[in-house]
Amino acid sequence: MSNPPPRAVSVAELDLAAGPDGHVLSLRPAPGGPDLVDGDVYALVRVDGRPAATVLGAVADGEDPGEVLGALARARLAEARPPTDAERLAAARPDLLERKGKGLPPPRTSVVVATRERPEQLARALDSLLAQDHPDFEVVVVDNAPRTTDTYDLVSRAYADRVRYVREDTPGLAVAHNTGVAAADGEVLAFTDDDVIADPHWLTALTEPFADDPGLGCVTGLILPARLATPAQVLLESHGGFAKGFAPRLYDPARPPADEPLFPFTAGSFGSGANMAFRAAALRKAGGFDPATGTGTPAKGGDDLYAFVAVLSAGFRLRYTAQALVWHHHRDTWQDLRNQAYGYGAGLTAYLTATLVRRPALLPALLARLPRGLARARTMTAQRGETTPDGGVPGEHGTHHHPWPRSLSRLERRGMLYGPIGYAKARVTARRGRNPR
Repeated sequence: MSNPPPRAVSVAELDLAAGPDGHVLSLRPAPGGPDLVDGDVYALVRVDGRPAATVLGAVADGEDPGEVLGALARARLAEARPPTDAERLAAARPDLLERKGKGLPPPRTSVVVATRERPEQLARALDSLLAQDHPDFEVVVVDNAPRTTDTYDLVSRAYADRVRYVREDTPGLAVAHNTGVAAADGEVLAFTDDDVIADPHWLTALTEPFADDPGLGCVTGLILPARLATPAQVLLESHGGFAKGFAPRLYDPARPPADEPLFPFTAGSFGSGANMAFRAAALRKAGGFDPATGTGTPAKGGDDLYAFVAVLSAGFRLRYTAQALVWHHHRDTWQDLRNQAYGYGAGLTAYLTATLVRRPALLPALLARLPRGLARARTMTAQRGETTPDGGVPGEHGTHHHPWPRSLSRLERRGMLYGPIGYAKARVTARRGRNPR
């Protein structure tokens, strides 16, 4: 008997006062989302405005959703678990976690948004980016391999003098990002996608750590679903999504985490490309993004993962903070989810291949860790959605109320087999000066 498709889930923000018995200050729909309705509600829990957890609750007709979700949130926040090594390292560096009145402003930042033929989504993202509370930043839109003038028309007409437009005719996300890097003037380079809504404090939270830690090369942040309206969106979030939890983490190549024996090749645990920032000097020292990786190339993905490992391998630290939040519009159809599953697998092995090819000094360490890494990846595709320590996820996270279809696991494994081939194809087409297909 087949399982019924997941039901739509409302997405909300719940604000609590500080303290174990913190009362509900407000409950509202996620930015840009529809009003809440009875049924399942997935809520970001903020404590005094700071993202702290997520919860999933069923709100029946006549119930107060604030009371239902507030009780779940207080129980969630009271839970305790052993910290990871990366969390312990972050806790051991309180100077990097709490600014404590230092008064150091975040550095001048360039926000790079690569896009292709999605002007309506791009406009929504740009509106949120231009509303940031960061004191000194610019926004650079890279129009990647455009087929029409829609993106140029949008930027030049609706955002003139507020957003810079750059065109890159070679398709590929990494190529577009490198073009944005070349055009940017910020000390810090932040990257997000055209299908997000950025929290007003996103850019400040993402870039302040660079002012406090000169050895920091990269910061990543929290990605939550903007809507969970279709079965594909609910299924993706139920089995992992993009969220990385709420505890701050610090990764230092000089002090590798003992509980991550594959470090630094566990790049997927560091963050995602929709919410990342690099010190410009560190990214350039690491060689930038590998142009033979990323969406739009035969490699299908892996550009962000490659950059994380490259920056760590260059000796810089990487930090994750949940205070830097963006809301991501997941793909909404079954075919989108199939494409995404295959692309995840391909991007994983493509980035590992890129690391081997472009950073041969890492070859011994990579080969020593590769068997365990591939075995771990295969396990993850067969049993997606390990419980995140800080929040409930539609389904609920880890209980697999919405089982991950075996067909998608097979697609991920097929993608893993294809990734090195796709990367090789992308390098060949780049050398020949032809557009990847």
